[in-house]
Amino acid sequence: MSDHEPGEQGQQPLGHPPHGAHGRVPTGRERWDAFKRSPFLPALVLVFILAAAAGLFAGSYTYSMANPTPHHVPTAVVGSPTPDAAHGKAFLDGMEKALNASLEVRRYDSVAAARRDVEEQKVFAILDVGERKVTMDVSGASGASVAQVLAETAPKVGEEVGVPVTVRDIKPLQEGDPRGLAIFYISLAAVIIGFVGAIQLSVHARGLNPAERIAFTALYALLGAFVIAAVVDWWLGAVRLPFVESWLILALTMFASGMVFTMFNTLFGRWAMLPTWGLMVLLGNPSSGGAVSWPLLPSVLGHIGQWLPPGASVNAQHTAVYFGGHQHAFPFLVLGGWALVSSAVFWVWRHRHPGGRGVGAVHAVRRGG
Repeated sequence: MSDHEPGEQGQQPLGHPPHGAHGRVPTGRERWDAFKRSPFLPALVLVFILAAAAGLFAGSYTYSMANPTPHHVPTAVVGSPTPDAAHGKAFLDGMEKALNASLEVRRYDSVAAARRDVEEQKVFAILDVGERKVTMDVSGASGASVAQVLAETAPKVGEEVGVPVTVRDIKPLQEGDPRGLAIFYISLAAVIIGFVGAIQLSVHARGLNPAERIAFTALYALLGAFVIAAVVDWWLGAVRLPFVESWLILALTMFASGMVFTMFNTLFGRWAMLPTWGLMVLLGNPSSGGAVSWPLLPSVLGHIGQWLPPGASVNAQHTAVYFGGHQHAFPFLVLGGWALVSSAVFWVWRHRHPGGRGVGAVHAVRRGG
């Protein structure tokens, strides 16, 4: 008796190739086409991308932080060295030599005027040069790494030229922030959680329509920023924050970071993480001035960092915490600009974003309900 019912003799079992295909070796083109359709191609691409990202991540931080060198340190000088004050002039020349001519001298008529510019973050230190002694006032809050370099260099130069040097920190960091890194870390948290939140929305809340996606990005930015500030200030007591201002800076940072990913997701689809990570982490964080003050960064990074969200966030937060009443508009314009441009790009090309329910889907749900 036949194994097949009448009419079924020409049929093949489901999932098997035709008889003529048995034993035939697939061509190279067929193998490549099958590989492209498989999950192995994107997985293999990701292996190489992650390996490259790991090296770039380590390299970007090492390049900017491993050997910080003064490049451009604005310094106030009070008192004009004259031929009668040879020791004072010798000290200034010695500091220039020791710091590789990176000391940008700005002369002031009084210590009070110089201190006003310290508060405005226009200068990092004050040199009160006398005929027989030098007083150096550094500002740890302006940049711990810069203050350390100046405080270590000045006494050595003083010994070489025979001038006694007194070093004081007129604007010290808070006790819970001895290296000035707390602000860098809370800004880093806002940046990373900002775009990770947008990634999670794209995965777990894919059906959000454009306006809803922007609204939920703003919502988790506000709530997440509040929790960051509350943990650092109220719970750990590490840094005394001007709470409302710090909270809103962190929220704007998280929102801008989230919308940057959303913009790239609209433009590049599933590969959006690459430009987001490159812009915000590989380039933005090492150049932010949070871990190493901008005068010690390679000059190109120091300039670029101020125009990126991580640098703007550190700048605004640093001023809010240590120089209250002297806040600048520039970092807020940078953060707001990134948030606005990213949101606008997403909104204009929202039809390309791989999410949203669509009108048809909404009507179908309503009819089914």
